[in-house]
Order: sequence, then structure tokens, then C-alpha cells
Amino acid sequence: MPEDGSRPLLSDDRPARQITFAELVAARADDDRPGLKFEDRSWTWREIVTEARLRAGLARDLRRLGPWHIGLFLENTPEHLFWLLGAALAGATVIGVNPTRRGAELAGDIDFTDCQLLITETGRRHLLDGLTLDCWDRVLITDSDECATALAGTAPLAISAHAAVDAGGAVVPPETYFSLIFTSGTTSAPKAVICTQGRIGRIALQQRRRRNLGPDDVFYVVMPMFHSNAIMAGIAPAVASGGCVVLRRKFSASAFLPDVRKYGVTFFNYVGKPLNYILAVPERPDDADNPLRIAFGNEAGDRDIEEFGRRFGCTVIDSYGSSEGEIRLNRVPGTPPGSLGVSEAGTIVVDPETLKECPRAEFDESGALLNAEQAIGEIVNTVGAAAFEGYYKNPEATAARIRGGWVWSGDLAYRDAEGFWYFAGRNSDWLRVDGENFATAPVERLLARFEAFADVAVYAVPDPAVGDQVMAAVVLADGHAFDAERFADFLGRQPDLGTKWVPRYVRIMADLPRTATSKVVKRPLRDEAWHTADPVFVRHGTALAYEPIVPETTP
Repeated sequence: MPEDGSRPLLSDDRPARQITFAELVAARADDDRPGLKFEDRSWTWREIVTEARLRAGLARDLRRLGPWHIGLFLENTPEHLFWLLGAALAGATVIGVNPTRRGAELAGDIDFTDCQLLITETGRRHLLDGLTLDCWDRVLITDSDECATALAGTAPLAISAHAAVDAGGAVVPPETYFSLIFTSGTTSAPKAVICTQGRIGRIALQQRRRRNLGPDDVFYVVMPMFHSNAIMAGIAPAVASGGCVVLRRKFSASAFLPDVRKYGVTFFNYVGKPLNYILAVPERPDDADNPLRIAFGNEAGDRDIEEFGRRFGCTVIDSYGSSEGEIRLNRVPGTPPGSLGVSEAGTIVVDPETLKECPRAEFDESGALLNAEQAIGEIVNTVGAAAFEGYYKNPEATAARIRGGWVWSGDLAYRDAEGFWYFAGRNSDWLRVDGENFATAPVERLLARFEAFADVAVYAVPDPAVGDQVMAAVVLADGHAFDAERFADFLGRQPDLGTKWVPRYVRIMADLPRTATSKVVKRPLRDEAWHTADPVFVRHGTALAYEPIVPETTP
């Protein structure tokens, strides 16, 4: 047996598409290396799989007819991991329930995904009060006496020599649904992405190979486990490599470096703003004295990527990838600032109206994008439709994503002459100002250069006559106030500022509205426009001059 405790059949000599996540979990059954650390406790992989088998057995005993879907409404705790891996072994489908949802939306997520068993804890049980749920009689509270008694009387699920077997005694096949992953819902109602056992197994092995991960790596999983980032970028590669998972109930910027040192963390996965939050903690001269090797995630800003790597002495790998799994852009050596990197073969920028590939972006000597209307299009994978496993019970959304045999991402981008990609926003992030179309992301990147801004979101608000006006919601950096004259001066010194990009309105906010995984939600910002109690500044006419407007009035 290899030193990491895995069985030989799971080496990379088998095609990854044939290896299920259940197999990867079962391969840890005899592994006595550390597999989990949480607060002041630790478990070996053998102990983790034993706990997972026990919960798989209880789920088997409680199973009813219909889709075998188990909702996990838990913090990042050992119980969450045990139930997640137990469901994988049993061939049940996991639904990560988002704790930031409330009321009818929360109930809708649970019922829409046909949860026949809902696993929660005392700290979250009250969030279910008053909800009408199809599975109300099937709610199990992990830290209750009833749950402890049920587990004590349960026979663990059997696992074969090489793989897990489901409740019927059959090996879990690759096409079994492992999870239903809700998309972030930043532009529309969330959709549940299907992820099979074969897909998550393939992702786990790919991550292990691409990041050179092994049994000595320690994975810091502090992103919420209902989200795909925690599972695909953290837990899955940890299972495949035999490394140790470190869980924290909730992300804490101030606790990051102490945890990295305490647990010997070598790998940290993130999505959204965590790097920025960590960098806001005052720097110390010895910050780079730590074992962290890789920070892997997406949606971090260029300044944060560079500064995080410098300050903590690690490699930051920030990539673009979809929850649906068919589109990925990766930064490579030589990637210019602001670029997402390069694409895989078959991924191109397409004009949705003409269905033709967009021309490469052209820039003037100052770096201003000259042909935005022609160069910006939707990110499309022309060869990867087979990788998309569909949205659960949503054939309309599935059909909208797969059109003409191509995968349409819903995201906008453009490419330069060398093939480097630049994000331009969602397909709802177009503005039309004075007859000119442009996307929000390039404007956001430019405004983020202003030293007083810690966070920026750009969106369209109605022009009284026709089209749109540019509005920017900003969060101020610590120790800064909004100085209208300095901001106007800054804009006047930007050589690549598009003639229509100058914000008409600037809203000063304490925080931008975000999903649980830190993605900015622009819908409420667009809806509120300047009708808010927040300070809002307006620019009249063509002059670069801003003045405050009275809250809750139209200028």
C-alpha cells in the first residue's frame, strides 16, 4: 500500500472519468495519517471514514422512495464533513443549503431539490421556524440526543475492497448525482447545477495533479461548505491526495495567519474577497514566515493577488471557472495585469447576435480599449457541451446554456492580440451611454486604482432622456474619506478612461451587497439607484466636478 494509505487502484493509471468520489473516500479507510483538524481535536482518515460510514448507514435506514437527496444545513464542522463523505459513500445526493437565505427562499431551495432528509444543528434550527417544508418530519439535529441515539443503533455502511457500495449493495456508478450546487444568484434566481460522482472524482484527481498535492499538504477550508469552492477546491483534492483538512466554522481574516501557523497549512482555497480582507489586517515583518505554499481560488483583484503572494511568501493561483464545469481560464507566466489569463482550446468570445467570433481588442497608446462594441462578447465553449451535466429540474435554463451545441457562459470578455482574456462583466452588465455600448468590468478596474476606494461596483441607472448613466457604488479604504475634487482630478489623469465611462453618480457605502461567497449583487444597487440614505455625489453636464445630492431625492 502507498505511504499515503490509498489503495493502488486509485493511482492515475486509471482514466479519471471512471473514478468516483465514493472510491476516493473509500480509499482512505485504512489510512492512519491525520485527515481532519478542527479547533483542538484531530481525526485520522481511518476515523473519518468510520464516522462517514456510520452516517451513511443512518441515511440508508432513513431512506424513503423518491430522489435520495440529503440537505446539509450546517457550519464548517466535522459533522458537516462526516455527512458529506457519508452521502458520497452511500450514493446519496448532497444539497448544500445556503444559510444566508431566509423565509420562502430558504424553503424553496430545500423543497425544489427534493430533500427527503435535512441535517442541521441547534445553532441553525431556529432559521427553519415558520417554514413550510416537505421534509419537516425528516429533520435531524446533529448535536441532539436523538441523533446520538440513532447513530449508536446504526450499522455502518459496508465498503468493498475498492469502492463504496450503496444501500442496495451495488457499487456507486459515476453517473450518480453527488451534489446539486446552487449558483450564486447574482443576476437571477439560483439554479441547481448537477455534479455527478464521476465529475467530482475527476476534479479531485486533476487538482491533485495540477497543484502537485500530496499527503503532507494541509488544506485550510474556511469557505462555506454549501458552496462548490469549498468542496471542489478544498475537500475533494484533500481526499484524493490524503492530505489533512483544517476546518473553521467561519472565515476570519484576523485568525488566518495564526491558523496557518498553528495547523501547518500549505494550501488555502478562496472565492471572492478573502485575500482583500486578510490584507486589511495590519502587516507584520514576519508575515512570510509561515508554511503556506498555495492560495487557489477566483475573483481576487490584481492588487490583492500580487500583494498576498508577496506578503505571505506563497503562490496565488487565481483562475476563472464556472460552477457548471465547462469553462476555465487560467493565469500563466506573463499574464498582463488585469487579465484572466488564457483559455483552453475551443473557448472563444462570441457575438450573441451574429454567432461569430469577436475580433481581438484594440488599444491606443495609453491602453484605452478602442473597439469595445466589437471586441466584447460572451465567453463560449464550442467543444465542451458534454462536460455540462445540466440544471436540476430546469430544462429551460439547461437549454439556454447549451445552444447550438455550444456552452454559453453568460459572462462577457474580450481578448488582446496575444490571446490574453479580460473579464467584462455579466451579460446583464452592458451600459449604453449616449449611443455607445460598453461593459462594467473595465470601468471597475480603472476606478479601483483610486487610492481611496477599497471596493467598487459599476452598474447602469436610467438616463432621464434615453439609455443609461454610469453609477458607481464604492467602499472607502480605511482612513480615507471621499474627496470629490481629488477624485475628479484622478479621473482627469487616467489616459485610458473611456469618454463615456466617467460615473454620473458615486454612492458611498459601508459594504457592497454580496452573496455568501462574496460575489457582488448588483440588482438591489440598480433598483435603488440614487434613492438611498447613503451619501451620493452627482456630476452635472460634462464637467469633472461632483457635488452631494440630498438623500431620497432625484437630482
